[in-house]
Amino acid sequence: MTVAAVLPGRRTRTRTVVTRGCCRDASTGAVRAEGSRTGASRGPGDGRTVALVGAPNVGKSTLFNALTGARRSVGNWPGTTVEVGRGSWRLPDGERVTVLDLPGAVSLDPVSPDEELTRDLVAPAVDRPAPSDGVRGRVPGAVVLVVDAADLGRGLYLVRQVRELPQRVVLALSMMDVARRRGRAVDVAALSAAVGVPVVPVDPRRRDGLARLGEAVTDALDSAAPVPLPPPQPLPGTGGPAGEPVDEPVAVAEQIDELGVAEARFAWVADVVAASTRQCGEAGRGRADRIDRLLTSPVIGPLVFLAVMWGVFQVTTRLAAPVQEWLSTALAGPVDDGARAAVGAFGLRGSLVEGLLVDGLVAGVGTVLTFVPVMAVMFLTLAVLEDSGYLARAAVVTDRLMRSVGLPGRAFLPLVVGFGCNVPAVSATRVLPDARHRLLTTLLVPLTSCSARLTVYVLVATAVFGDAAGNVVFGLYVLSVLLVVGVGLLLRSTLLRVVGDEPLVIDLPRFQAPAPRILLSVTWGRLADFLRTAGGVIVLAVTAVWLLSAVPAPGSSGEDRTVTAGGAAATSTGSPGSGSTGVEGSAYHALASASAPVFEPAGFGDWHLTGTLLVGFVAKEAVVSSWAQTYSVQEEAAGQGAAGGALGERLRADLDRSSGGHPVPAALAFLAFFLAYTPCAATLAAQRREIGGRWTAVGVGVQLGVAWLLAVVVFQVGRLVA
Repeated sequence: MTVAAVLPGRRTRTRTVVTRGCCRDASTGAVRAEGSRTGASRGPGDGRTVALVGAPNVGKSTLFNALTGARRSVGNWPGTTVEVGRGSWRLPDGERVTVLDLPGAVSLDPVSPDEELTRDLVAPAVDRPAPSDGVRGRVPGAVVLVVDAADLGRGLYLVRQVRELPQRVVLALSMMDVARRRGRAVDVAALSAAVGVPVVPVDPRRRDGLARLGEAVTDALDSAAPVPLPPPQPLPGTGGPAGEPVDEPVAVAEQIDELGVAEARFAWVADVVAASTRQCGEAGRGRADRIDRLLTSPVIGPLVFLAVMWGVFQVTTRLAAPVQEWLSTALAGPVDDGARAAVGAFGLRGSLVEGLLVDGLVAGVGTVLTFVPVMAVMFLTLAVLEDSGYLARAAVVTDRLMRSVGLPGRAFLPLVVGFGCNVPAVSATRVLPDARHRLLTTLLVPLTSCSARLTVYVLVATAVFGDAAGNVVFGLYVLSVLLVVGVGLLLRSTLLRVVGDEPLVIDLPRFQAPAPRILLSVTWGRLADFLRTAGGVIVLAVTAVWLLSAVPAPGSSGEDRTVTAGGAAATSTGSPGSGSTGVEGSAYHALASASAPVFEPAGFGDWHLTGTLLVGFVAKEAVVSSWAQTYSVQEEAAGQGAAGGALGERLRADLDRSSGGHPVPAALAFLAFFLAYTPCAATLAAQRREIGGRWTAVGVGVQLGVAWLLAVVVFQVGRLVA
């Protein structure tokens, strides 16, 4: 194994060398380093906290979930963890300790905010200001260093730095099975002797070695803090040419001395690797490397990426459609009738309580529940792509696209997170070292289509496009990528002109077969988060919409005014798709109708559609429920019951009427606006926390302007073509 010498915290381009063989490990059990147990007392701020530390993508979060039973987000790519995760771990002796899952770091010399967080907790210093987040400044009682056995040299530099601190350390050796497949034997006893700390092989995906790791951590917490290793002296010949003294300014001399210390640490790493590993067979490019070359090629790679994403949306819409239809029928019939019967049993038939519970909560929450199959299939397919390691290859494929807008290829990773939820994606920008890159990426994250938008896409696309709904949804995600590029170029050429680009440096994770237990855990965790978030938001939104729908607007005429694409104001008093009484004279109708003329050029100047856009400012999860609620109230007021048609049919009727007979371009325009306009309130709060209120306001203005122009162009061009 060759170890390149670089300054700590700097990145280098690396070439992956895959080895094949059949060696067996010299030892597979935990090895305890020599040391004296003192029975040291464990204070509440010291011995009860254990930190998981290691390079990106070595399995820290997977180990954290296995130890604590949590469902922290995991992914087979670097940069998954950008904030500290907390959990409780019961040790073999029965004691519960707090476990901290720290962001990945290759050294204690940070180059990005997430690495600073790890450095400040593992190696606090009195000369740094005390942070206010309640995490940094607390020294953990023990540090579990997670190291990849298949790439031992990559993690040992950090091990050496931590060993130079007065810190209790246990080394958890992951990926032992991968090392064996590559023909690399790791002598656990020799490794423990070389680094001077206990070494425990673990496989958190199969829960192997967790008990032995707990015993080693218990021993470490009960022991006195070890004597730290002295910092290495610069190697001879690293101070200047031929080892001569360097006659340079102090700053330059210090940098050269730092390089010498780094060289000495890397020499230590090389010695440890040589003493504890053995290579069987000759290294060579294997099948995985050939697949990598194909998937990351500039020609084949993008085509494969588009094909994979198209397949994801086809599977999502087609596989979930039958279950969604069954749920919709059940909720529209027996559940609705049962709720009305239950309310009537308490003598509340026709009361405001019935309106809130049946027309509000049952209609709104029930409609969102019909999309659970869609979300479950989507989350499962994305979990397969993540755990297999493919999404990291997608970052390489999109590197040229990212750099065209002044972003590094690593910015692709936060943007991919945004396709699940924009809020953690904003936090994920902390993996970017440059502040300007973080700012630009944070402004672009809302243009990635979060999972909450998917419910609206599927509903509208199915209602208007039928069997072609999967293609339409796929096109929206392609449009999302194009918007990121286009708006990025706009911001780079106007407000952020000094943003430069840099080459992509990424540790490609190895391909692996997704573990069913991990897939199900990740899918359920994300689905539960969606339901938990959507449930709370929908209850509040439905209640607010219902109250506004129940309050009459001053001077209301009770007519439903819809601005058509031709500019005429159409009124109706009970035709399907327009409603007749009740909602039309309410404050909600007045607010929604006031914004309808703005969207007349886009073909959806109908108050049902514009009203849900107002709800979407708060939370995209509540959009479908607000549609269902307003239509349900209308039908009940008109005495139609279920005769008014399914939700999709009502939407198509409104799009047809508001667009002057052009529902297809109007639907595309609405979906384009819904994709590009302002994200939810939670995302805006996250943006304000990361980049400040002024830049957040700039982002909102840009998103609204781009969304409106895009919708108008889509409708006008579509109408001409039609």
